[in-house]
Amino acid sequence: MPLLHSVSRRARSLLILPLALALACKGRDSGADTESAQTWSPEKLASVQGVPAADIEAAMQRKLGGNRPVKIDDDQWGHTERLYRLYGNNALWLSADGLHKPRTKALTDALLAANADGMRMADYPIGPLATAIAAVKQTQNPTAEQLATADVMLTASFVALGEDLLTGQIDPRTVSQSWHVDPEEENVDSALVRNLRFERLDKALATMRPTDGDYAGLSRELQRYRAIVARGGWQPIPATKNVKPGESISPAVLAAVRSRLAAEGIVPAAGPATSSMFPSSQPTAGVTAGVYDAALAGAVALYQSRHAINVDSALGKETIESMNVPADYRLGEIAANMERFRWLPRSFGSRYVFVNVPAFKLEAFDAGKKTFEMKVIVGQEYEDRATPVFADSMETVVFRPYWNVTPDIAAKEIFPKGPAYWEKENMETYREGSALRIRQRPGPKNALGLVKFLFPNDYNIYLHDTPNRELFKEDVRAFSHGCIRVEKPDQLAQWVLGWDASKVSEWMGNSPDNRSVRVPRKIPVYIAYFTAYINNDQLHFGNDLYSRNDKLVPQVMPGAMPSREVVDAVQALRRIADA
Repeated sequence: MPLLHSVSRRARSLLILPLALALACKGRDSGADTESAQTWSPEKLASVQGVPAADIEAAMQRKLGGNRPVKIDDDQWGHTERLYRLYGNNALWLSADGLHKPRTKALTDALLAANADGMRMADYPIGPLATAIAAVKQTQNPTAEQLATADVMLTASFVALGEDLLTGQIDPRTVSQSWHVDPEEENVDSALVRNLRFERLDKALATMRPTDGDYAGLSRELQRYRAIVARGGWQPIPATKNVKPGESISPAVLAAVRSRLAAEGIVPAAGPATSSMFPSSQPTAGVTAGVYDAALAGAVALYQSRHAINVDSALGKETIESMNVPADYRLGEIAANMERFRWLPRSFGSRYVFVNVPAFKLEAFDAGKKTFEMKVIVGQEYEDRATPVFADSMETVVFRPYWNVTPDIAAKEIFPKGPAYWEKENMETYREGSALRIRQRPGPKNALGLVKFLFPNDYNIYLHDTPNRELFKEDVRAFSHGCIRVEKPDQLAQWVLGWDASKVSEWMGNSPDNRSVRVPRKIPVYIAYFTAYINNDQLHFGNDLYSRNDKLVPQVMPGAMPSREVVDAVQALRRIADA
């Protein structure tokens, strides 16, 4: 993982910005709150501060027909033009006495709050917007041109912010994410219109960002890690041999490990005296210096559990390398995964399955609430075995399935081993047209276990049982060819089909081979890739199995750590908006 250089002390002071995010409730439904459901429509004005509405509308049309504003791209400008057409080319932010104050304030507040989403604030026309608003606010007799400029800049800013909240700022295809979930770009226009028409625009704007509680949790952690970076982050831990609890170790390493953990909030800054707290050769009474004691080892184990490292309490190479990842890179990871949330649909439906590959976890949701979760095994750390990100609908459950070996796996791993191996593994060959294929018969040796769950997709990925149950004991579970092995296939089958445990057990053990059952109602399945996520209200950093952070994190860093120029522009807009 390429590490970013540490942020300068001057830049650190800019990270803690007074921009709060209203935290949303748990769930993935983007419908606006019922309190904001009163329909708004633009006033049909005769004049604004004495300026004829016809003159303002003519000026607006000239602007819409001209060059797009700075920081507004062609796609956003197209949405802006369509939004005006859908509202009859009326001004959208003006009232008879000037700017529509509540709605203008709601939009500028939402734009400023995007900082708490880790958004790249420099992508928005903050300076030109502030200038346009000030030109209207600071004169008693604004011109048609000034009023038109303010209205168009507000609309373009609304579009840019709304689209970014709905679909993300970065196209995942440009940063090697293997992300194949439809961002619903075709629905942006209708979403913008729908949200703009709510009287309580502030609440409508809040629903455009992901409303999942985990997204809100990442936003909280973004603020916490900005504070950590502003304090200087943490210092690297010196190189050391693998050290197990109870073994001797350099006092300097002990002090560095404790300081590193404290910076992340795992070990309290003050607490009972232990040998690991004392880097000098003068221990506290009753404490032996230079020993890796049980108290610190327990804290290291907790760190390992939160960073996708096999939990053994030892200070090994992987643990030290993880601790030495700079704080600013961890901050960037949080912002990167907030962006990944924005790449997902706003509503997953009321009943769905969600798999996070780096967390090695499957969650099942019903009526918007988690029903159960289980461990999974995912694709190995090779490009041709990596599990992609996509979404589809589960349609079929197959009991006692054949494993139809794909041609590439057969050519690389099965055919070269010869008939003796095929017989040992209960395999048989067959013809598919002119091609010789091979499959594994149903039974206890079958690689798919006793049941598989199909959701047709372009990647030949599905969920399935496995005979290798011992692999679920591992903390890092990347062993498959890309498909996803589930820890409790019987529980999943009960939930998917609505059957009781005895019926599922009977079908897994005694049904005819390769017997398919249609799911009563298709169930959406989302295969996602989040390397920073919330689990039981606690931040976890997953294993970036497929190095998908390498290109994404640098792209989001300007949002994670705003520059001095951006901070100044944001503060100027806030002053003008509050005036």
